Amino acid sequence: MTALELKDVSISIADTGRRLVADLNLKVEAGSVTTIMGPSGSGKSSLLAFIAGHLEPPLRGSGTAICGETEISGLPPELRKIGILFQDDMLFPHLTVGGNLNFGLSATVRGRRERMQRIEAALSRSGLDGFAGRDPASLSGGQRARVALLRTLLSEPRALLLDEPFSKLDATMRDDIRDFVFMQAAEQHIPVLLVTHDEEDARIAMGPVFDISEYARP
Repeated sequence: MTALELKDVSISIADTGRRLVADLNLKVEAGSVTTIMGPSGSGKSSLLAFIAGHLEPPLRGSGTAICGETEISGLPPELRKIGILFQDDMLFPHLTVGGNLNFGLSATVRGRRERMQRIEAALSRSGLDGFAGRDPASLSGGQRARVALLRTLLSEPRALLLDEPFSKLDATMRDDIRDFVFMQAAEQHIPVLLVTHDEEDARIAMGPVFDISEYARP
């Protein structure tokens, strides 16, 4: 089981020296959800970018990110094995549902038959049995959200970052997809860091909540 831990993480704007986040320490246990809240522009998404290895100038990050016993903050993004979901599902329109999932499937799964079995099993467990050949454009918003999560989970991530992935869903669909995401993460013992503006998301996550604006410095 792998935990995600941040030690003395700071994010600053190189041009001005202003620190959006200063000296943040937190630990997300395997299978649990920690929520990051705060106003727009307070550094929530930048914190996720730092963890995933995608922070770009003029932003600059310092501190340490650890998954299990591996310090990932010094690794290139492709070696960190961090899954991330955004507001948009970002499915590839030129690929079928199965093709999208095959793209995310870990390279350790070899052979066409074995890969298809993994894909079909994931779809079946998620209430999408028989969807492998479907065009993503034919799916509902909730179905697309499920496929996006499955694609991320099939890559066997060490941790899962959620950048307001429920915000564009209507209330009923939001409840369904949020429960689905949290359940899948708990079953697979994946630590989850959730960025949201919605207090209901934080309540349902049932984990620690950090107001990132409390970590800002001039």
